[in-house]
Amino acid sequence: MSPNIVVFFSDDHAQWALPSYGNSEIIAPALDYLAETGAQMNKAFTPCPVCSPARASFWTGLYPSQHGVHDHLAEDDAAVQATDWLADIPTLAERLQAAGYSTALCGKWHCGAGESPKSGFDYWYSAWRRTPKNFGRSNLYSDQGLMRSRRGQDTRIINEAALDFLRNRDTGKPFFLFVGYATTHNPWIDRAERLVAHYRHADFRDIPHDLPYPFGIFGDRPSPPADAHEARAQYYAAVSMIDEGVGALLDELDAQEASDNTLVVYTSDHGLNLGHHGIWGKGNGSQPLNMLDESIRVPLICKLPRVIPAGARRDEFLTHCDLFMTLLDFAGARPEDSSDYPGRSFRSLLQGEGADWPDCYFGEYGTTRVIRDRHYKLVKRYAGGENLLHDMLSDPRETVNLYEERAQQPIVKRLTRQLEAFFARYEKPSHSGLRGDDLPVHNRREAWRSVPAVPIDQALAPDSFGRRRAT
Repeated sequence: MSPNIVVFFSDDHAQWALPSYGNSEIIAPALDYLAETGAQMNKAFTPCPVCSPARASFWTGLYPSQHGVHDHLAEDDAAVQATDWLADIPTLAERLQAAGYSTALCGKWHCGAGESPKSGFDYWYSAWRRTPKNFGRSNLYSDQGLMRSRRGQDTRIINEAALDFLRNRDTGKPFFLFVGYATTHNPWIDRAERLVAHYRHADFRDIPHDLPYPFGIFGDRPSPPADAHEARAQYYAAVSMIDEGVGALLDELDAQEASDNTLVVYTSDHGLNLGHHGIWGKGNGSQPLNMLDESIRVPLICKLPRVIPAGARRDEFLTHCDLFMTLLDFAGARPEDSSDYPGRSFRSLLQGEGADWPDCYFGEYGTTRVIRDRHYKLVKRYAGGENLLHDMLSDPRETVNLYEERAQQPIVKRLTRQLEAFFARYEKPSHSGLRGDDLPVHNRREAWRSVPAVPIDQALAPDSFGRRRAT
């Protein structure tokens, strides 16, 4: 029988913020256990360093310029919520359900209309509005489409739903469980005091004392906190809260004697700067948008006993599009025609085998695109703004721009050719992030809302997001 699949998909959990990736102060024994008993992918990246596009890429296996979601989808915007953004694209859940899996989502969806159960899911418990949920108020959850107001710790509420699914599932089928935690997302307040109190004694020595980012200014999501030490303590506590949730579900798998046949994956939608480079946020933490490593690198840990060697560490460049293909590979449900998919299965890597693997990463955020290999990173801002070339070996903090240097022009040209060839191969013109490339730099934050070239002050119809209007 195909293995069960559990995917923990956190929000804003940066790769640097885990002990197994080198953080010396965060306490996360469950995630340490996953890394010790599974494979850790050291060069895992998001296709886009902001929530909704990254999640849409995980669910579809496509880049934003293929699926058409280019920025976070505001959950309080009626036009956004009226649109089923992924309606015409087969999702991972739909493919797994068609392959005989019982399927469940518990937690954050953030690909539009989270209050409505989506095709491909047998069980739906979504954390809908106001992510993340804080202790001091009631918040809405969609329980199979029924709105429920719950008060308490969001991670615990999500876990209760996940446990309900695991304990009442059809045991004659393999299952797919997606657990979408959001507690690492800002605002960094009201986390479990018993954990925050511990981290208030931390010195946060793993966060570099960077000079302000020289190639952009602060964005507005979020602004720098008044008390940086407290915000970091809250964030570190959030990681430990997620770790407790992961541990509780691993315990349930053990209790059901299901662990040996369950592929467990831990990852996040994108990274985060917590004062790194003077930025508080992800790709939209600066203007113009950034593609800093802290924004684009994500944790990716995979465990499947007797299949994935324990303690393995891999250094191939991977994205969520590759994870999409890998999960379908394990399920025996890979698309017959995969020519439109930029990802490929890394199952052979997980099993300790070699592979002829691409040695670079491609990413995008609206009209900003990036290519990164083991030596250089090229950031192209097609809407205007400073293009960047960084030597990641000599300048890992990305402080020196080599883009205009004469000696570096062969490298700029080579990387530009690779970057443009990749998007020429895969992007869908009607959904391309470059459709808003006449927008001025100061309006880049809203470029996703103006994907067709329209005057900035023009009212936007729901279908101006680069996707068809829901009917």
